[in-house]
Amino acid sequence: LVQLVESGGGSVQAGGSLRLSCVASRYIDSGNCMAWFRQPPGKEREGVASIAIGGGTTYYADSVKGRFTISPDKTKKTLYLQMNSLKPEDTAMYYCADAPQIFCSIATSQGAERVFGNWGQGTQVTVSS
Repeated sequence: LVQLVESGGGSVQAGGSLRLSCVASRYIDSGNCMAWFRQPPGKEREGVASIAIGGGTTYYADSVKGRFTISPDKTKKTLYLQMNSLKPEDTAMYYCADAPQIFCSIATSQGAERVFGNWGQGTQVTVSS
């Protein structure tokens, strides 16, 4: 069982950038998918981006394409989410989670959080206009 700890959240103005980190307690297996989810206040959790650790294929929600980049570091123990051109609607608690690679392509689909696990405690991102 892997433990995931998110950090890097904060308060920024619209148009700003943040980089979130998700540190795993052990090496992330190449057969896994890692993903970032977010939960805006009063709304359901949604998938933002995912990456197949083995092949590096990435998937993004339409709302963040071209602005967010998901990537692991070389040690495969840390997952990043680089967020640029932030908008007020990006305000949410951000979480990382993992799942077998087969689920990577559906990470940004409604309800996908049910097949992901090892949730961290989350990190808050607040974007002001």
